Amino acid sequence: MFTNFFYTCKAKGLQVTLSEWLTLQEALDKNLAGSSLTEFYYLARMILVKSETDFDKFDMAFEETFKGIQSENEISKNMMRWLDKSELIDMVDEKDKFRMNEQDGLFHDLDKDEVEAKFKERLRDQDSEHNGGSFWIGSMGKTSFGNTGGNAGGIRVGGTTGYQTAFQVIGARKYRDFRDDRVLENRQFQMALRKLRQFSTKLDIPKTELDIDGTIDKTCNNGGCLQIVMTKPRKNAVKLLLLMDSGGTMIPYSSLMNDLFQSINKSNHFKDVKVYYFHNCIYSKLYKTPECENGEWIDTEWMFRNLGSDYKVIIVGDAAMAPEELYSDTGNYRGPNGGLSGYEWLRLLKRHYKKIVWMNPKMAPGHAPWREAETAIKAMFPMYKLTVKGLNQAMTKLISNK
Repeated sequence: MFTNFFYTCKAKGLQVTLSEWLTLQEALDKNLAGSSLTEFYYLARMILVKSETDFDKFDMAFEETFKGIQSENEISKNMMRWLDKSELIDMVDEKDKFRMNEQDGLFHDLDKDEVEAKFKERLRDQDSEHNGGSFWIGSMGKTSFGNTGGNAGGIRVGGTTGYQTAFQVIGARKYRDFRDDRVLENRQFQMALRKLRQFSTKLDIPKTELDIDGTIDKTCNNGGCLQIVMTKPRKNAVKLLLLMDSGGTMIPYSSLMNDLFQSINKSNHFKDVKVYYFHNCIYSKLYKTPECENGEWIDTEWMFRNLGSDYKVIIVGDAAMAPEELYSDTGNYRGPNGGLSGYEWLRLLKRHYKKIVWMNPKMAPGHAPWREAETAIKAMFPMYKLTVKGLNQAMTKLISNK
């Protein structure tokens, strides 16, 4: 049953196992979804989806498989066209918006189930477009059904939100922001960076934590008489060096870079963190601020002398430099090269630090001939796209022993 749905889920990237699929079949045999497509949706999602990052993939697979099935709340193409009036919200001044929100809607005193019952009635009976009213499904006005209206509650259908008060939204992909192939946000940075840990008990610090296993062993060996064993607390021994491309083609990602910087600043579990900036490629100088102003820098060779090879390095940049910026010893038009090309400086970086990953917010798939510099850098460093999935892969790479 629903074999096509199984293969569509797989095609969308969902890791659905045969065991999970058989569990879904068993649930259907027990009539746990009844005859409701909505109940089947939630049942299948509960069984087949393992992470919130896959919710959007599941939604796309579900829509593709069952889009031809008439559901009790299905919105016709004509009605969606009638409701495409989202630009009208800009024509209402703030006083009118406030007044509309202050007015009571038709169904404020009804509960959710009663409003949904009224919605089904309107769907069955409505045969034309309505705007500005208070009864039919439409836009603006005080209707409880539609979009860009002033009713505080109800069901939004299509369009964009007017006052963000609807308790149900039909026709919206609610989980696209949870996908693991999306570019990161602040909280996701922090969660991924927590993976970058290597605990050590070799530090010269006092024994202040209870060693539970040691206490149990000692107590047992002591004939049941309690013997407390203390141990040194485990501390994260990871030292992090973050090098970020700034300016030029990275300007569209400045907000993303700020989120990354803030996340690392808020992380207090690293033994040490150093952050420097470069423009397009790494040369003989690294900048202390994202403005990359001449004079506000350190020597790259100083970094090699003072930051040991045990630092784990994350380079963030789009690798979109011109070939001469990478290969020419005069390619750095903003500052000194130190007699070496950017490519040679990157080789020195690789030679000094054993653990380096490159995060790219717009990485091209495979080896793109139109992105010569990126292809060359991919051959030198492990490169990952700056997404949830990519950052998790990069952190795993940095912490591995390979």
